[in-house]
Amino acid sequence: MLTVGLIGAGRIGRVHASTISMHANSKLVAVADVIEDNAQKLARDFGIQVCSTDAIYKDKSIDAVLVASSTDTHSEIIEKATLAGKAVLCEKPVDISLERAKQCLENTKPNGQPIMLGFNRRFDPNFAALKSALDAGEIGKAELLSITSFDPAPPPIDILKVSGGLFKDMMIHDFDMVNFLFEGLPESIMVSASSIIDEKIGELGDFDTAVATLKYTDGRLVVIKNSRRAAYGYDQRIEILGSKGLLQVQNVVEDGIIKSTEMGVQSSKPEYFFLERYKVAYQEEWAAFVSAVQMKEQVPVSLADGIAALAIAEAAAVSAETGSEVKIAKFL
Repeated sequence: MLTVGLIGAGRIGRVHASTISMHANSKLVAVADVIEDNAQKLARDFGIQVCSTDAIYKDKSIDAVLVASSTDTHSEIIEKATLAGKAVLCEKPVDISLERAKQCLENTKPNGQPIMLGFNRRFDPNFAALKSALDAGEIGKAELLSITSFDPAPPPIDILKVSGGLFKDMMIHDFDMVNFLFEGLPESIMVSASSIIDEKIGELGDFDTAVATLKYTDGRLVVIKNSRRAAYGYDQRIEILGSKGLLQVQNVVEDGIIKSTEMGVQSSKPEYFFLERYKVAYQEEWAAFVSAVQMKEQVPVSLADGIAALAIAEAAAVSAETGSEVKIAKFL
């Protein structure tokens, strides 16, 4: 049984608390949060104790730490938890600062503990099946990858202020998916971005709408479209064109009913947000982490993978600011 301490009791912390508790081989035993009320509520709901982060590190009965706190705390928690002999699953990104993330990687190497990054979309059954079909050569050589990721509505401004911006908070999921599907870093990125949904987002120096084009040295292209607003729900689609065919993952909808009448054909909207759309992905992600730790195997998404996605996000921000194509290697 893998005993777990949770650091962060906000929205995503609750998702992880539920996932940990559902797994047959893991047990949530403690939670810490800078907002005491959040920690107390989660502790009551899951029947666990509230304690400080230091107490979680020092508790020898705790095997692993799940990091669901604010991004600016991730690197420090990863370092302290692994130094205390804990395995770590940390929500993305590693850090807002790329340099701090690289430092975290170096600082944790001597600790010898598993560190997994929470890029949960790799574990979505639909995306995993697409990856398997691609790797099996079912569409020949991949040539063009298109990713659509639209949120139903922007997060609150207070959250955006500490999120790291569109590229490090939202599009970073898509950058990781690119690396996962195409198994390697693109050579360059070109971004066009604007703030047209909420002027307050623009006032933060952030964007709410963006299109990124990434290029590989062998000519493969990637197009990523992000928006903070889609009135019809959470739009999550992937398409890969290959030399021998096409692979697509369409939206997961609220139900499977299709109504066909003389008035037309109607189906349900996409599931509303990530909590619904990626519920199974979070469960599969946690299962993969538990298995890797207990079997002493390599985690499927490493700290280095997190740094690679963060480096592309950094390059994206520079491209958006300068309006030019940016080489990604210079950020690694």
